[in-house]
Amino acid sequence: MPYSLDNRLMFPHPSLADDDGLLAVGGDLSAERLLLAYQHGIFPWFSDETPILWYAPQERFVLEPRELKIAKSIQQFIRNSSFRTAHNTAFAEVIDRCATTKRKGQQGTWITADMQEAYIHLHELGYAHSIETYSENGTLVGGLYGIQIGAIFCGESMFSHASNASKLALIYLCQTFNFELIDCQIYSEHLASFGAKFIPGSVYYRLLQKQIVEPFAI
Repeated sequence: MPYSLDNRLMFPHPSLADDDGLLAVGGDLSAERLLLAYQHGIFPWFSDETPILWYAPQERFVLEPRELKIAKSIQQFIRNSSFRTAHNTAFAEVIDRCATTKRKGQQGTWITADMQEAYIHLHELGYAHSIETYSENGTLVGGLYGIQIGAIFCGESMFSHASNASKLALIYLCQTFNFELIDCQIYSEHLASFGAKFIPGSVYYRLLQKQIVEPFAI
């Protein structure tokens, strides 16, 4: 049974999560609670039809930027592309596109209106960041967003409205900043192609304990 949260600012230990990674239910999406969650490897994942659910998977799907694999086809695309990448220029737009972009095999979105409001607030405080990919005419065609915990970037979601646009955003994230690790949370074939892999949750939690959480770090 997941732990039922109340108004106290706390979480049970991540090792108490069930086999699906579900750790706790309830609480709120305040900046203080969200930052506490990410500092301990916990993240919210729910829908409008459920209460707030908090997860801490026993295996984490992560990408080490120094081990980033870029396919030759993507390298060629980058050389010939007129796309431009940037960061923190359109956070609200990026999270909205992540929420509204239709995805194969997925009904609805877990990025609810309350989630968007909470993460925009974290961005205003300097803890949440976005990467944008723009077309030649300045249209936002791809991007991603996440939370920074020291040298770890906790990726939340990404979107692409043009071929390879989200891939360029990920490459920019890996090559522009000094992150030691990108937490992809759960498996995706797309991220695996870039070299993402599973590590034990216990290893990930130890890495988190070494981080100093500061706003506006990138």
